[in-house]
Amino acid sequence: MTKPSLPELLHAAVAAVGGTERPGQVAMAEAVAQAVDDGTHLLVQAGTGTGKSLGYLVPALAHGDRVVVATATLALQRQLVERDLPRTVDALHPLLRRRPEFAMLKGRSNYLCLHRIHEGVPQEEEDGLFDPFEAAAPTSKLGQDLLRLRDWSDETETGDRDDLTPGVSDRAWGQVSVSSRECLGATKCAYGAECFAEAARERAKLAEVVVTNHALLAIDAIEGAPVLPQHEMLIVDEAHELVSRVTGVATGELTPGQVNRAVRRAAKLVDEKAADQLQTAAEGFEKLMELALPGRLQEVPEDLAYALMALRDAARTVITALGGNRDRSAQDEDAVRKQAMAAVENVHAVAERIANGSEYDVVWYERHDRFGASLRVAPLSVSGLLREKLFADRSVVLTSATLKLGGGFNGVGASLGLAPEGVEGEDLPVWKGIDVGSPFDYPKQGILYVARHLATPGREGSRTDMMDELAELIEAAGGRTLGLFSSMRAAQAAAEELRGRLDKPVLLQGEDTLGELIKAFAADAETCLFGTLSLWQGVDVPGPNCQLVVMDRIPFPRPDDPLMSARQKAVEEAGGNGFMAVAATHAALLMAQGAGRLVRATGDRGVVAVLDPRLANARYGSFLRASLPDFWYTTDRNQVRRSLAAIDQAAKAGA
Repeated sequence: MTKPSLPELLHAAVAAVGGTERPGQVAMAEAVAQAVDDGTHLLVQAGTGTGKSLGYLVPALAHGDRVVVATATLALQRQLVERDLPRTVDALHPLLRRRPEFAMLKGRSNYLCLHRIHEGVPQEEEDGLFDPFEAAAPTSKLGQDLLRLRDWSDETETGDRDDLTPGVSDRAWGQVSVSSRECLGATKCAYGAECFAEAARERAKLAEVVVTNHALLAIDAIEGAPVLPQHEMLIVDEAHELVSRVTGVATGELTPGQVNRAVRRAAKLVDEKAADQLQTAAEGFEKLMELALPGRLQEVPEDLAYALMALRDAARTVITALGGNRDRSAQDEDAVRKQAMAAVENVHAVAERIANGSEYDVVWYERHDRFGASLRVAPLSVSGLLREKLFADRSVVLTSATLKLGGGFNGVGASLGLAPEGVEGEDLPVWKGIDVGSPFDYPKQGILYVARHLATPGREGSRTDMMDELAELIEAAGGRTLGLFSSMRAAQAAAEELRGRLDKPVLLQGEDTLGELIKAFAADAETCLFGTLSLWQGVDVPGPNCQLVVMDRIPFPRPDDPLMSARQKAVEEAGGNGFMAVAATHAALLMAQGAGRLVRATGDRGVVAVLDPRLANARYGSFLRASLPDFWYTTDRNQVRRSLAAIDQAAKAGA
């Protein structure tokens, strides 16, 4: 039998999911197949509606080697495992003459721990374990969550937190899960044979397609102990998120509360001298943190360096003692010891990293109203790590609706550790970027309006002219507005102001769960939804109820953001343009994501309004505009009001 062609396979898969074959999807599938055959790397920009998951799944399944698919959001993981993969495998089975297996794999703390469920949680104040199910009042929210988790543990086949609906609080989940450091290990644990996390790993080892998340991919790359099974192909979907997720995994934090928890967990398990040394070091660190002012530490001050070295040395002493001492009076002593060891090891690792001081790290203090001060350390760049760990041993495909910034792929490529496209050299990964377009007719479906007449937004202060403009636009649109703000304070101020001015409901992020807010926004044409970062990329509302997307200002990083400003400075010191490479690229990515909320289906019409004149007037404005969908562009406020009113009338007529 002749081997089926890629177009045949794609046609069968698209028919199975009830989709429409699109030229962009075909071009993407062919480019993915070519990259895998050549052992090269590919960046693919595929607009909303292209059907990009089939564009990479079909050539990956046809190739026959093991593939890992890493995504940023839970929604896409679920879509792949519950919808796209089962249907695609069924559709391709007759043509491929085999049925590829697929599995989901996440970090250990995402799975229920049976040891915790049955034996309890290590207790900090006394030796041994306590039963959180007995201790929690059944009338409290925590108690109800825990009792539900215990019942669920008998029913669930996966133990995966994301399969529990409705979900539970982080606090409740923390009582029934363990990190990889806290885990006893399958061979030592009484429940190792039934362990959900171990079962997920075993399924992944046997599967041809493993679906995971960016965080686990980062852990696999950074920690050197492989978590993912060997694979010949890596597909990173939602790849615009990868750098920030990897940075998050590579960031360390120390807080007085966290250090004191480590002291309490270890104190009963080691001799008095070791416990006192850690206690004294913790007190010294806490005193310093009370005086900490937020901001970057260009150099670690002498008093902080001394406190960190004291913490590091005391933690090392306790780790040695924990390894040797055995206190059989502690109930299920291994679990208690393992949790104490994990807490102290984390303190040791972060204290040592900051005390050693690396030119490749950025160190800063943060202050939170609720949680107090924290000391944080993050890599200045993850590009070298990604180049070395991601692109070395397999073909990598990175895809997203927003990878092409300012008209090219080199900006995103540089953040991933790739040299400019076409530059060749030893140890330089070979890659190419393709934009397969979008099925939408952006110039006919959308307008990009820049309010050029407004005052340039300052750092502080109210923007009365912006509020007036926003109110007029919402009135013209009849509601139907998604407001994307650069800060929570700005979103709150706008919601407060417009609730007093308009007779339209204004929902605000934080006043309910994101899912409920989006559901309410999608259900009512007159409703507006205002919010910040997660709304810029987390909203999918096709149809007439989202016809105006407003951005209050260009979302540059805050000038006092320690990590972003350090990265900008590093580019400048290397002779580059730090503002364009860091701040403008960050803003372009967010604006492209935000503008992508408007047109989600072929019948959608509407306006993206940017209430920041710099997009029209500043030199970098053309770079930012080139990163957005190709909407019809105007700065004419009267034209936009007429267009919004016409779109509103058409939506009402069609309702």
